[in-house]
Amino acid sequence: MASPNSNPAEDTAPWAAKRTQSSRHLVRRSLPWFGALLLLALIGWGLWPKPVIVETGVVTRSPLTVRVSEEGKTRVRNRYVVAAPVAGKMRRVPLKPGDPVEAGKTLLTTIEPVAAPLLDPRARAQAEAVVSMHEASRRKAAESLAAVRTALELSEADRDRMRAVKQEGTLSASDRDRMESAASIKAAEVRAAEFSLQVIDYELAQARAVLQRPEVSSAGNLVEVKSPVSGRVLNVKQESETIVAPGMQILEIGDPTDIEIEAEILSRDAVAIQPGDAVEIEQWGGDKPLHGRVRRVEPAAFTKISALGVEEQRVIVLSDLVDAPPAAKTLGDRYRVEVRVAVWHSDDVLVVPSGALFRQGNAWKTFIYQNGRARLGSLEAGHADGHLTEVLSGLQPGDQVLLHPPDTVKDGTAVTERGS
Repeated sequence: MASPNSNPAEDTAPWAAKRTQSSRHLVRRSLPWFGALLLLALIGWGLWPKPVIVETGVVTRSPLTVRVSEEGKTRVRNRYVVAAPVAGKMRRVPLKPGDPVEAGKTLLTTIEPVAAPLLDPRARAQAEAVVSMHEASRRKAAESLAAVRTALELSEADRDRMRAVKQEGTLSASDRDRMESAASIKAAEVRAAEFSLQVIDYELAQARAVLQRPEVSSAGNLVEVKSPVSGRVLNVKQESETIVAPGMQILEIGDPTDIEIEAEILSRDAVAIQPGDAVEIEQWGGDKPLHGRVRRVEPAAFTKISALGVEEQRVIVLSDLVDAPPAAKTLGDRYRVEVRVAVWHSDDVLVVPSGALFRQGNAWKTFIYQNGRARLGSLEAGHADGHLTEVLSGLQPGDQVLLHPPDTVKDGTAVTERGS
């Protein structure tokens, strides 16, 4: 039994103390290696490829309608442009866009004569010279008339003396005929000179009228322009009082309740559109799309510059509304809408989301989701409506495909569905 004053370290064997110190030293030397191994494990775990999170879609059978979408606008089916029938001063148009008009009764505007134009100094001098010229011509014509009248008096005197001779054989028959014809010719020359003098008088009056500026009188000279059809004013092209020329446009009239849809379709898409095709009109302001039918595809295309500066050949396609709801009556002229024309339809077709397809060379490809892996597959695509694409071969109903796969996805890449 050890005494109370004994030391435990002194009672321990020498080799036992050495063994305890070696164990502690070994643990201290092993700690850095354990830390290094743990760090390598963490780095390996961090570098280990993780499944790519993707979204998937399912190949199903459903109806498919292929539509051509384009921006369009409404327009009044029959519009009438009222123009000035004569030149003159048009009074102010009292009507505003939207005002109703009645055929043959509603007065649109009135055209009255205009005042004579002002003459600049040069034009006035020329007009005065013309007046002087005609006055000289009149004096000349008056002298000519006096001369032919004198000749007529002499010819008539000779004729009268010839007629006074009654004795046979004094004058030959030819002399008598010559005197009679000479008197008739002189009489005709007098009448011609009188007519020439009248013509010069009219020309002189016309030349003097150029220098005058008479007051404008609208009594009996007003031209009233009335509405040719019943409807509403669509646009007032000239509202203020102004001087108009014949054919100058004043306003447009039409019936805003009788509208049609106009769409400018690319020519490559218009070749598939036929009269009678179904049309959906969207973004017109209502909750539900409007229904319509294609009435006409115009035969001639025109060139239009796109927003990117590219020349495009477009064709105007006109459509009529079918069973339009009362809310559609608020549509007016040249309202913007979205037009979708159905060019192909099938009630039962195998379809795949269009976001799952991509091109690889000239072939269509898709990634099929199989057991947590992405498998690259080929398929033959048919019609597409922008959201769904027809599958002709390569996929089966129920197959899951990757939607919009990132570039990191390859054949055999581990993937996982979002939210799983």
